[in-house]
Amino acid sequence: MKVLVLNCGSSSIKYQLLEMEPQPELLAKGLVERVGLEMGEFTHKPVGKEKYYVQTPIANHEVGVKLVLEALTDPTHGVIQSLNEINAVGHRVAHGGEYFDRSMVIGDKEREEIAKLCELAPLHNPASLLGIDVMKKLLPNVKHVGIFDTSFHQTMPPEAYLYALPYECYTEKKIRRYGFHGTSHKYVGPKAAEMVGIPYEQAKIVSCHLGNGASICAIKNGKSVDTSMGFTPVEGLMMGTRCGDIDAGALIYIMDSEHMDTKQLNTFINKKSGLLGISGKSVDMRDIRAGRDAGDERSTYAFNMFAYRVKKYIGAYAAAMGGVDIILFTGGIGENAWFQREAICQGLEFLGTKLDLEANQKYAGEDGIISTPESTVKLVSVTTNEELVMAMETYNLAK
Repeated sequence: MKVLVLNCGSSSIKYQLLEMEPQPELLAKGLVERVGLEMGEFTHKPVGKEKYYVQTPIANHEVGVKLVLEALTDPTHGVIQSLNEINAVGHRVAHGGEYFDRSMVIGDKEREEIAKLCELAPLHNPASLLGIDVMKKLLPNVKHVGIFDTSFHQTMPPEAYLYALPYECYTEKKIRRYGFHGTSHKYVGPKAAEMVGIPYEQAKIVSCHLGNGASICAIKNGKSVDTSMGFTPVEGLMMGTRCGDIDAGALIYIMDSEHMDTKQLNTFINKKSGLLGISGKSVDMRDIRAGRDAGDERSTYAFNMFAYRVKKYIGAYAAAMGGVDIILFTGGIGENAWFQREAICQGLEFLGTKLDLEANQKYAGEDGIISTPESTVKLVSVTTNEELVMAMETYNLAK
């Protein structure tokens, strides 16, 4: 059974085609970029064949999706002979609101609910909806499944997801903590538990998904009980270009003093802040580290701020769960930046952690236990695979 998974952004389309039986096997993956701009780019990587790349105008998502389907069936760089071989399509949807507490087959009712949520996620859900509509038009006879970034966090209790605003903001406008990166947290939690030999349903896990976008999730007995991202993905940790937690009064002051409108403020906190805003140089943790090692003050601030804020959330979530068994690191920074993991773990010994410095460097970009045998809290490097989770969810529902 072959499953195509699709992740549509406002100007991009990421995809993977997998054969799911008897075990998941990647057949091809690729990226459509600069959709709607004067000149688009398309990169297709079939397994066992040469990469295919082309620059061509890509007017809209329908043109982009057609490029993908043509590439998959192309006699030279394709991996299937006919589109009839695709049995199901999984669609990543950023925001599932309160309606979607799990992945679902997308029918008319589900499409209507996703459309309603465009108001809560104006940068993400419209693109997902475009991908769904186009794919259902081009592949009308297969099941289409929505996989929602927010659904894993629908198990949070009210004290974790409600904001201290007038209650009508929640009942009338659905303003609350939703959380994101749920697909990743859902995948790496059980994987880490298996690696250390603790039953997932009995474990207390702090899952640190650290990358250009970053979030931390408290997973207790297999369920998300709190997470750092909120109503939008800008809350929580300091990120590549997002500011994370900030006094709302400071934003009002900035708007007034700089005469910003809401669109300009949105760009300010989402695109110009975070590691980039503090360092003034880069969003890449390797560049930040190099700047720190060279004595650059702003790079040092950025490096230390990132580690400090992750450490604070780890401590907070250990308290919220009444303890912690596993602290895992995943995502681009979490998996690869062993030096940032080391900085984060310094000072966490009171929880019962003891970092193995050699293992921490050894398992950069790889799965591995990075704590010493005597560490009562296990520290783990875990590679994530959100596309595989999407494919498995789609496969299980399509069956």
